[in-house]
Amino acid sequence: MNLNREILRLSVPAIVSNITVPLLGLCDTAISGHLGSEVYLAAIGVGSMMLNVIVGLLVFLRMGTTGLTATAFGAGNDDMVSKVFTRAFLLGIGLGVVLVVLRVPVMELMLTIISPDAEVRRYAESYFTVRVWGMPAMFAVMSVSGWFVGMQSTVAPMAVAIIMNVLNIALSYALVFHTEVGFSGVAWGTAISNWIGLVVALVWAMRFRKGKRLFGNLREVLKGGGMGKFFSVNSNLFLRSACIMCVSMGVTSAGARMGALTLAVNVVMMQFFTFFSYFMDGFAFSGEALTGRWYGAGDKGMLRKSVKALLRWTLGVAILFAFLYAVGLSPVTDLLTDNEGVREGVHTMRLWLWILPIVSAWAFIYDGFFVGVTDTNKMMIATLVASIVFFIVAFLRLEGGHIVVAVLGNNALWGAFLSYLFLRGGILAVIWKYKKQTI
Repeated sequence: MNLNREILRLSVPAIVSNITVPLLGLCDTAISGHLGSEVYLAAIGVGSMMLNVIVGLLVFLRMGTTGLTATAFGAGNDDMVSKVFTRAFLLGIGLGVVLVVLRVPVMELMLTIISPDAEVRRYAESYFTVRVWGMPAMFAVMSVSGWFVGMQSTVAPMAVAIIMNVLNIALSYALVFHTEVGFSGVAWGTAISNWIGLVVALVWAMRFRKGKRLFGNLREVLKGGGMGKFFSVNSNLFLRSACIMCVSMGVTSAGARMGALTLAVNVVMMQFFTFFSYFMDGFAFSGEALTGRWYGAGDKGMLRKSVKALLRWTLGVAILFAFLYAVGLSPVTDLLTDNEGVREGVHTMRLWLWILPIVSAWAFIYDGFFVGVTDTNKMMIATLVASIVFFIVAFLRLEGGHIVVAVLGNNALWGAFLSYLFLRGGILAVIWKYKKQTI
């Protein structure tokens, strides 16, 4: 097997799939931005933020499914492959149904935290109330996509994501501008495309199995072996996601407290991080698939070769992005904003963006390795420790012998954020060094 070719075969479709996500958000923004009032744009922003928090917390539906499927695939355990698929699918649908049932209290809680003005709140409620009906399908698609990656295919999730996004754009545009639905058509377009995407994903999965059983026997699935491992893996990933969401909210909250200009600067800077993360997530997907496969097969040689090859790719991608950010920071910033104050603010903070790829890359790839071998407890602990360090560095200082909680400035905030990312990867790298001796 040509490992480099295999890594690219898995990584490139995953990267393409990741890049389609902001394109969808851009389309929703463009549609709402042509309805005659800034209130619609604000409502889309608030409603999307609420749903993104929920999806971020439930990302284990994809990650946990990938690791468990990959190990079963590597071990040649076809029965477990079906069980993992069924458990993940039912969990995704089930959590979506729970969200639909609890949609009003969940929405009220999140709107209370965000506190938009009355008119924005009204439209955000409308958007959320419609979108939530598509969430059971969306969560199920996340599970199916994770299963595909575990089965060593990232082309299928990419195709499903592209189909869903194209349908979403077309339906949202048609409903908003060619029916009486109006603003809520944006949400209906997304909800309907989620369900169509689920049908496409299931049909593709059935064809992928080539006559083998896709769903396991329900009694065996619910009572059979592996249930403890299934919930252990996913509960650790949920707690990890909660830590990540707390850090993200901490960065946003601290920036907001430093004023509108600093918040705007940080929004632009986070775009650089987000774009880099799309590429690194692609290689992390490869790490999940390959390490899980060889771990399940008990092939230590191929496992270690895959890890070494992926680390080389990680270093190469990090160096490439560091170079691109060093030479292209100003022109890209100019494309993102024409506000001179924001441009100057980003330029002042440029050092953090130059080193960001080198510092943060390892958090992504080692996450992939630990997901692959289904040791998610270590991921959760590493993320928790790194998150605690972030809040200490960003918000605490000694003053007159007392600990004072305060926002210490944007340099301190970004120093804390990069420390958090570096620690996540560094702790996992140290653990992996000792763990690989026992794999």
